[in-house]
Amino acid sequence: MGVIEKWHHMMTTRSFEALDELLAEDAIMYSPVVFTPQKGKYITKMYLAAAGHVIGNENFKYTSEIIGERQACLEFETEIEGKYVNGVDLITWNDDEKITEFKVMIRPLQAVNVVWQEMGKLLEKMKS
Repeated sequence: MGVIEKWHHMMTTRSFEALDELLAEDAIMYSPVVFTPQKGKYITKMYLAAAGHVIGNENFKYTSEIIGERQACLEFETEIEGKYVNGVDLITWNDDEKITEFKVMIRPLQAVNVVWQEMGKLLEKMKS
């Protein structure tokens, strides 16, 4: 099973422990709600798990994907608190099939705002 298949399985089952296997030690997360890149496996895992809980709700679905040799672009849609969310996950992985870079881009602005609020709440809980 390749990186993207593992990713889809994790999102479908909501078993975010799989991030331990999927992420490289030097993984970097680029979040639409945080100004600076989040560097390292631990912080990347925390942000991706939070995003998975907030964005990957019962309304979440991938609508299209473009997959290359070491990169993929996965477009998604969901709804959070009555707000339509559309975005893309840009995923890069290494020869060991470990994710090295993960970028999330979201639109429209109202969606970014609701994701920011909900992720902030969840990350505070995760840190304590």
